[in-house]
Amino acid sequence: MLRRNVPPRTTIPPRTTIISTIRQKSSGGRRPKKKTYHRVPELDRVMELRKKPITILELKTLIQSQPKNSPLFLRDLEKNVGFVRKWDFMTLIEKHPTIFRVTGSPPFVHFTDKAHRVAQEEARARILMEPVLVNNLRKMLMLCVENRIPLETVEFVGPEMGLPCDFKGCLIDKYPQFFSVRAFNGRDYVYLEDWDSTLAVTARETRLAQEGVVVNMKPSEDKKKVKISKDGNYAGPFAFKVNFPTGFRPNVNFLEQFERWQKLEFPSPYLNARRFDAADPKTRKRALGVIHELLSLTMERRMTSAQLDAFHAECFLPSQLLLCLIKHHGIFYLTNKGVRSTVFLKDAYVGSNLIDKCPLLQFNDKFVALCGRGNVDLCDIKSSLQAVV
Repeated sequence: MLRRNVPPRTTIPPRTTIISTIRQKSSGGRRPKKKTYHRVPELDRVMELRKKPITILELKTLIQSQPKNSPLFLRDLEKNVGFVRKWDFMTLIEKHPTIFRVTGSPPFVHFTDKAHRVAQEEARARILMEPVLVNNLRKMLMLCVENRIPLETVEFVGPEMGLPCDFKGCLIDKYPQFFSVRAFNGRDYVYLEDWDSTLAVTARETRLAQEGVVVNMKPSEDKKKVKISKDGNYAGPFAFKVNFPTGFRPNVNFLEQFERWQKLEFPSPYLNARRFDAADPKTRKRALGVIHELLSLTMERRMTSAQLDAFHAECFLPSQLLLCLIKHHGIFYLTNKGVRSTVFLKDAYVGSNLIDKCPLLQFNDKFVALCGRGNVDLCDIKSSLQAVV
């Protein structure tokens, strides 16, 4: 049998092998270090702790919203919350007899006597909240480039700010000297009617003033060499309070660069963004100040990423907003716990506890505490809501 002389096959190494060899030589034979986004379990826990209170407060609002003080019949739960959630509410009613009670035929749910007394205090909390909400809405409009914002955006972020469902009638129409609603390009916008320079003070500046830092110091007056601490905080008029996560270990080079960034002056977030060059480092730092101030105007100092992105055009926020938040993880924290991703303002929390709570949050905590849930918080007890208790 004749055999054909077949030349031996020469194997050509694949291109990927060559590229990988080049990569190994260029990196010294080591893989590049993988960047890790460090989690903050205490702030993740906030999302878990809020699930149960939100459902209790939702049922409270559902009972109170019945027309002409008529009871909420159990058979009507499905019409209000849907078939699936109906069973969640039924379980909630059964587990918390200190708040909810089922009586009558056909059966309906109502408050217990103690829960009814506490629920009546909400009206007082709403009265105390009204001037806070008016000022916060004015400050939000002052942050916008054109001093206006779509009405649908206000409705979108309204629950985070504590605005009532009928805020257009009870706030905007009630204060025509501050707000107006006008159509622009086929959309309804809320306009600012009066600019108040006394409101153009950020929460960051207020905190620095309380700590004794001169906020209006000129850059030339801040020449004294101050050794920056290992946690990245610097006592200066243009510095942000930072709280790096536990697993983050900054080196000396990072701290030196971060110190220069902390000392970098930047314009006030309440100045019009059109006046500044977007590529200027001062302008980029100002954008962080705008995000910081927007989160400070909410009740719990947090928004979903979608809510924050709704201010993108009005406030000239960074084009890559999420990457910006991740880069500055000492100031903000982005968590994916819950239904939607949420952005936290880290300096507003100690562990899982919100440092300063508005009257409405204090009322919510008091109502939810009726179920026997321990409520440990660091809120300001000076609120005049305590006079009602």
